[in-house]
Amino acid sequence: MYHVLTVVGTRPNFIKVGALHRAFLAQPTLEPRLVHTGQHYDREMSGVFFEQLGLPRPHKYLDVGSGSHAEQTARIMIALERTVLEDRPDAAVVVGDVNSTLAAALVCAKLHIPVAHVEAGLRSGDRTMPEEINRLATDAVANIFYVTEQSGVDNLRNEGVPEERICFAGNVMIDSLIRYRQKAAATGTVSQFGLERGRYVLMTMHRPASVDVPHRLERLVQAIERIAAVAPLVFPIHPRTRTRLDDKGLTSRLQALGSLRLVEPLGYLEFLDLMASAGVLVTDSGGIQEETTFLGVPCVTLRSSTERPITTELGTNRLVPLNPDAVESAVREALAGRWPKGQIPPLWDGHAAERI
Repeated sequence: MYHVLTVVGTRPNFIKVGALHRAFLAQPTLEPRLVHTGQHYDREMSGVFFEQLGLPRPHKYLDVGSGSHAEQTARIMIALERTVLEDRPDAAVVVGDVNSTLAAALVCAKLHIPVAHVEAGLRSGDRTMPEEINRLATDAVANIFYVTEQSGVDNLRNEGVPEERICFAGNVMIDSLIRYRQKAAATGTVSQFGLERGRYVLMTMHRPASVDVPHRLERLVQAIERIAAVAPLVFPIHPRTRTRLDDKGLTSRLQALGSLRLVEPLGYLEFLDLMASAGVLVTDSGGIQEETTFLGVPCVTLRSSTERPITTELGTNRLVPLNPDAVESAVREALAGRWPKGQIPPLWDGHAAERI
């Protein structure tokens, strides 16, 4: 048996690893084991995703919790090193670009465990993003590179990765979306919120560049006020974002908006139902850019760059500055139907995990 250790830590990781774990289990020569670092650790950010995606109880739960990037990464490395030394896997699989990804790649590389990086090669060109540093450093020590789009192949080639180590596999996040789309629709979340399909806005915002800088947080609140004046707006709020709004005394301004639903983080199925039927998504998330592209739903990404350029080249994603006027204009355009329909990128077909 070939012992494969897969490391997860955050909501996007769970979605991707759900597809991978099922594919691994279907191979009689593989023995997959799951380690959950605890980077996302409460039920809303972690437990409900395991339940809805049918993931097994983790082989090990490291319970690292929150902290600065250095504290969190260091705690994951210390705890994971013990697990790897005990289990001695034949290979490790890491996904995405979060602190858990980088910590696991470094630990395994130094213990001479081959590292496979799923979603390798993505680059935004913006090194102020913690995720960009994680992507670069992970790919610097990985051995096998599974890529979601052509830009990833091009970036890895330019960085000197040998051709035989690069596999254009497709997008495992889309594997999960395809598998669970009907189940998500069956939740009836859109109806429960009293929303009209195609006539509401769905928002997520959580990145430090969006919510940690006071003047940008103020602009975000202004943009939300403008959107809520145009259409019903549902905003499942990340704990980080809620804390920043509370700290600056801005939460009450949002609570005063009659057409805004400020709700706790949703499960994967509930959020997918809302996303599939939204008139437009407003976000700073990477994965949502991909999911909306597959679904053909307009996406307004409040960033100046994206590590997923295929979503703007072929898909339904547009980069918009965090400026209330620009955000309102884009939302109005999307709701009016004046938005590119987009295409589904190559190999986003529900079989990426099987290829991996």
